[in-house]
Amino acid sequence: MNWMAWTLPTAVFFSTIGSILVIMTIFEIKRPCTERKGFLPIPTTRGDRLFIGLLSSAFIHLIVIGFTPLSIWIALTCSILWLLTLLKWG
Repeated sequence: MNWMAWTLPTAVFFSTIGSILVIMTIFEIKRPCTERKGFLPIPTTRGDRLFIGLLSSAFIHLIVIGFTPLSIWIALTCSILWLLTLLKWG
């Protein structure tokens, strides 16, 4: 993977996404979900909330990388907290 110039935070970020996708697939097979309405303005399923959470996590990372001198670890922490919040109450 050296040709991709991966850093440890990047590898952790994508490993986390891969792990979440595997866990959510297993969870969906064992316990299928139904739509519900949380704080998001639309009714969503577990998969919808995961997609919205992953997409917004990418934007969180882009904002931190592009506009702040903060560490990427802060973006990863914020993304994980946001994703957990979205999955629970979204």
